[in-house]
Amino acid sequence: MKTKKKTILIVEDDRAQLWVIKKALQRESYNVLAARNGKDGLSLALKKHPDMILLDIVMPKMDGITVLKKLRENKWGKQVPIIFLTNCNYLDTKDDIKQNYEDYLIKSDWSIEAMVKKVKKVLN
Repeated sequence: MKTKKKTILIVEDDRAQLWVIKKALQRESYNVLAARNGKDGLSLALKKHPDMILLDIVMPKMDGITVLKKLRENKWGKQVPIIFLTNCNYLDTKDDIKQNYEDYLIKSDWSIEAMVKKVKKVLN
């Protein structure tokens, strides 16, 4: 029996980063959805129910922290694993969101291989 491909939503306003992440995940046989701002990302997440969300923090229309909080108010959204993509290295000190995401990647410090490895770890 064939297993269903996992779907990952990437919410990232930087077009080049979005493209690189999307291609890397597609090479690993994931279905990939993409949004370029928080408002569209939240809407797409609630409509399509991906298996995981890679979520930028600083974005137009709605920031990633707000998206996270709104997702966690939803029955489905309470459970979806989220990995933040950020340039903030203080994320783990923010008490109001600390227990609401799986992990985060600091954009200046990670490689595509490390991101794919982290995604696989969270999804398995």
